Amino acid sequence: MKTSTSEGKHGIQWTAQNQLDDLDFADDLALLSHTHEQMQMKTASVAAVSAS
Repeated sequence: MKTSTSEGKHGIQWTAQNQLDDLDFADDLALLSHTHEQMQMKTASVAAVSAS
């Protein structure tokens, strides 16, 4: 998960200084994004990492 989301900022802007993105503690996989484009980028990244 960390590898697939480490390129760039693609999380949800939670506050002016914090971004919600690191969900390694969760039992289920959750990808949160602010825009549809960011969600597509994350999904493609996860698929690429899992295929390798």
